[in-house]
Amino acid sequence: MSSKIWRATGAYIKGKRKFTFTRELLADKEDHVRERIFSEMGSRHRVKRKDVEISEINEIKPEEVTNLELRRILGVETEF
Repeated sequence: MSSKIWRATGAYIKGKRKFTFTRELLADKEDHVRERIFSEMGSRHRVKRKDVEISEINEIKPEEVTNLELRRILGVETEF
């Protein structure tokens, strides 16, 4: 199975504030993206899974990627 490119958007609550996020990831399935989002939010921001709300996960084309590191991995962006 080859990896696909996914864009996930959502929000999380920390304290009394609400933060929004957009992440672009390489994964095989949508479930893997969901699990990775929960894992990263928990380790980086110390947010519980119940406080993370993923509103949308879409498969995108390599040309639509905005993350420079991911663009370099895909070979869309060349180094100068």
